[in-house]
Amino acid sequence: MTTTLTTEALTLAYGDRTIVSDLSLSLPAGRITTIVGANACGKSTLLRGMARLLTPERGRVLLDGQDIHTMATKEVARHLGLLPQSPIAPEGITVAELVAQGRHPHRRTFARWTAAEDEIVAEALETTGVLDLADRVVDELSGGQRQRVWIALSLAQQTEVLLLDEPTTFLDVCHQIEVLDLLTDLNRSRGTTIAMVLHDLNLAARYADHLVAVRDGAVHAQGSAEEVLTEETVKIVFGLDARVVEDPISGRPLVLPLGRHHVSA
Repeated sequence: MTTTLTTEALTLAYGDRTIVSDLSLSLPAGRITTIVGANACGKSTLLRGMARLLTPERGRVLLDGQDIHTMATKEVARHLGLLPQSPIAPEGITVAELVAQGRHPHRRTFARWTAAEDEIVAEALETTGVLDLADRVVDELSGGQRQRVWIALSLAQQTEVLLLDEPTTFLDVCHQIEVLDLLTDLNRSRGTTIAMVLHDLNLAARYADHLVAVRDGAVHAQGSAEEVLTEETVKIVFGLDARVVEDPISGRPLVLPLGRHHVSA
């Protein structure tokens, strides 16, 4: 059965400051959703709420139709994984040890580690291209390598839904494409439902099956990249004057910002 994740009239706040207001969203199962919006619009807060890291002021998050806040922590972790911004690994931990932590939701207390779990961890390391780094300390790796390791941990967790908050932040263009291609491979080979916050509109358009534009803590527009990334929406959501043309590589929308300089007559 395909796992579903939805929000119903979700309101999230930090103290007296409301960040997400009355937001309803359903992630298309087995597809890739990218979430875009201006800084401080509520994108990351929304992901935290969907991952049960924030308690709603109002509304609900439903995992397979059940209120996520009524579910046991391990039960949620067996179905839903989150890769936050700039995750921090325990000091001195090796790649293999970190990825093995992804098996925790599936293990009983004091249960012995099994050969089957070794195979799951090895497969996650191989799939993400970091098997040769298994004995390296995570802190010694490059940014791109570390991001692959964190994704390997998510693979070892074997969840049906994976949420990622800006997985390409601090990566150069080459590593950004590698990470997004890896997530696409995961979606296509395993049918994993993926939702990720991205800053780069053109990468968001290229990799999204479903695109969500958030403005002031609410969904302003959602649908295909062609439906969402119009010049009007870009102006409203980002305050950016731009031209939107067809990407010659993907056929998806390509956003070309208009500044005060370097515009041909």
